[in-house]
Amino acid sequence: MAAAGPSVFLLMVNGQVESAQFPEYDDLYCKYCFVYGQDWAPTAGLEEGISQITSKSQDVRQALVWNFPIDVTFKSTNPYGWPQIVLSVYGPDVFGNDVVRGYGAVHVPFSPGRHKRTIPMFVPESASTLQKFTSWFMGRRPEYTDPKVVAQGEGREVTRVRSQGFVTLLFNVVTKDMRKLGYDTGPLDTQVALGPSPSQGLPG
Repeated sequence: MAAAGPSVFLLMVNGQVESAQFPEYDDLYCKYCFVYGQDWAPTAGLEEGISQITSKSQDVRQALVWNFPIDVTFKSTNPYGWPQIVLSVYGPDVFGNDVVRGYGAVHVPFSPGRHKRTIPMFVPESASTLQKFTSWFMGRRPEYTDPKVVAQGEGREVTRVRSQGFVTLLFNVVTKDMRKLGYDTGPLDTQVALGPSPSQGLPG
């Protein structure tokens, strides 16, 4: 009797939230979480994390280096709702209150291998000058109650935001059983399966 084929595929992700560029700010920390579709389920690792506080490097780059590890494995029956990582960066304001310095999100890379991604970050803006002054004075800047909204489209068009800083991530991605379920994950898979191209012709 033939063995049954796989009914799910696995996506294994590890890497790190490497560093950030926020020229105006220092002493920042980062939170991450994953957002994914209803057919996805984590099977190992951590879905969210919070880094240490880091200060700017003393060289000309003035990078904020975290090297904060990511390690999670998901299973799914289809690629719809492919996981995204959502980042939130926080730091002190002039009064010492922790305020958000940036939100950003990016999909986990689709193809296996090592990937580097630089994510542009943004912050919500107050709707008026009065609100902006009040929030500064009270030490309560606009922020999302749930950072996962960053990875969704609903309601984003009515939010006023401002670009601010960049965060660099490193991903190591491994997939299992995707080809067996009929999904092509890119060049690493297709190079093995393909022979010489027709344009090369056959030796005569």
